[in-house]
Amino acid sequence: MPDTTAVFAPGDLVRTYGHDPVHHTRLPRYARGKLGVVVEPEGFAPLADVRSQGRDDAPVEMIYAVRFSARELWGEGDHEVVLDLSQSYLEAADVR
Repeated sequence: MPDTTAVFAPGDLVRTYGHDPVHHTRLPRYARGKLGVVVEPEGFAPLADVRSQGRDDAPVEMIYAVRFSARELWGEGDHEVVLDLSQSYLEAADVR
């Protein structure tokens, strides 16, 4: 059973990880290293990155709905995009 404590709360500013793994990842390339705001925790699921490798040892992680501005993702646009992202893709944003 996973730890049922959400690390992030609605309104938290987060940054997605920026590296490009050699294996499958559900974090879109256009969203790597970008700032977003947590909308809500959505529940737990096995990490798809590990499951896609045919392994049965995928950690179960909280999935978060995270809102990004189009300008943050693509450099233009006035709309927002919400992505469902695993906890391990996120870190608390350090904005100075």
